[in-house]
Amino acid sequence: MTTSLDYTQLSADDFRTRLREALAIYVEAMRYPPGTAEQRAPMWLTHALREGWRCIAAFDAEGTMLGIAYGYRGAPGQWWHEQVRRGLTSAGGEQLAQQWLADYFELTEIHVRPASQARGIGEDLLRRLLDGVDSRHVLLSTPEGPSRAWKLYRRLGFVDALRDYHFAGDPRPFAILGRTLPLAPQDRR
Repeated sequence: MTTSLDYTQLSADDFRTRLREALAIYVEAMRYPPGTAEQRAPMWLTHALREGWRCIAAFDAEGTMLGIAYGYRGAPGQWWHEQVRRGLTSAGGEQLAQQWLADYFELTEIHVRPASQARGIGEDLLRRLLDGVDSRHVLLSTPEGPSRAWKLYRRLGFVDALRDYHFAGDPRPFAILGRTLPLAPQDRR
């Protein structure tokens, strides 16, 4: 674990105050064009109003945000839930969809500044975010292809719920990964 950093649970008000900084990390980490931040801001603010929303941020000694992770309780009617439900039902029927979607926490975003990656910050954010979540499962989506994120998710016991899925409006293939909660003792450091 990285010990020289401050990990802080952000309230919805703190999140709104630091939204530009959080979105800058997102854009940089995902290598998106700068205008993406303005497009995503309203959605991120809406997410902060959802049931069970929680957010963890990592700060250096100077108070600069180095990473952010947030999520909330997934529910019918939410865009991501409905997209994933459609994919799971198509791949394995209603039973597969119910298995994953009956009671889950959506790990919506987790990003670390590229210059701060490979220091354990992402794992620390993920562990702290999930600590105390009372949902049966955690689910996330990640672009297909090898990455540090994939290695982290596999190391922490995430398994395939759905592979090569295409969200509406995005040509890239995604994997939907999930695992039961809480993290088992052997999954903790």
